[in-house]
Amino acid sequence: MGLLSNRVNRASLQPGDHIYSWRTAYIYAHHGIYIGENKVIHFTRQGQEVGTGTVLDLLLVSSGPSRSIIPCPTCTRQEVSHGVVSSCLDCFLSGGVLYRFKYSVSPAHFLAKARGGTCTLAVSDQNDIVVHRANHLLENGFGCYNVFKHNCEDFAIYCKTGLLVLDRRAIGQGGQAVSIVGGPLAAVLSTPLLLVTTNVYGMAATAVGVYCMSRYAADIGSGVRRDVVKVSVEDLTRRLETGLLQVMEPLPSPVS
Repeated sequence: MGLLSNRVNRASLQPGDHIYSWRTAYIYAHHGIYIGENKVIHFTRQGQEVGTGTVLDLLLVSSGPSRSIIPCPTCTRQEVSHGVVSSCLDCFLSGGVLYRFKYSVSPAHFLAKARGGTCTLAVSDQNDIVVHRANHLLENGFGCYNVFKHNCEDFAIYCKTGLLVLDRRAIGQGGQAVSIVGGPLAAVLSTPLLLVTTNVYGMAATAVGVYCMSRYAADIGSGVRRDVVKVSVEDLTRRLETGLLQVMEPLPSPVS
């Protein structure tokens, strides 16, 4: 078991699995829900795997897989205006390695991962519910894509758990974005603590400790977050259409 990922083979996949594949140099991973029959439903920025709408996209797009100009014989053309698409497993992986996202991991397992976006403390719902959510969102959309707050990992985690982050100003439920933001944030937050030691190892341990605590507190299944809500996929669609997504009560802590 590696510190970055949980590699699996295709034969082990079950409908309802949350899968992902790292892109060039582990810059980011693309996440989706395997629904069986070699199909994956995933969330994109209008067909593009990842994007911010800024100059940063030059780096992100260049790190992504090269797309063949020959149409895939098993993937049909589809409307991608709302961002949720269905692809065959080969197109989803785009030559990358297959990994399975883990749920209900222990705090020790979670903190041992050097990079977020591979596991969560949250509990997954039954696979048939997961597939139903993914198919429903394929037809109705998942709202506006945001690389830090509402991305492909957030989509997959919602399909698996039914949990959403109520406060749209906060980081989403995905661990990948939390890791990207958490590193620099940990350095800033640990600065006052560094004044008590001049030992380089003590400084490193302090920064790592703050980073781990921030990752744990941000995880949607930790019970620390007070902005988590569980909502059915049908209700989610209605609220997205009417703009009433935030008019809900957060779950009591800890999240069960």
